[in-house]
Amino acid sequence: MARADMFIIEYHLHGKPKSFIIRAQSMNNAQAWHWASCDAGVAPIPKPGRPPLKVVSRPQAEKYGITEVKWRETATLEWTQTP
Repeated sequence: MARADMFIIEYHLHGKPKSFIIRAQSMNNAQAWHWASCDAGVAPIPKPGRPPLKVVSRPQAEKYGITEVKWRETATLEWTQTP
């Protein structure tokens, strides 16, 4: 069974903490900054399966008040049945 990768992205927008969960095949710092910009309303959200029209970089995001972008993979849950 294929595993869907889920990532938590946390950032600050004008000093206020924000976070969201996103499903993606992979994540890196540049992508996290871009997705934080999308969540903040700075960049348009790309259509599924298509690359973004313009990727927002860290310096561009910082101009709009986005700072301290961090990301991590969500934990894998193991479901077990108890009698």
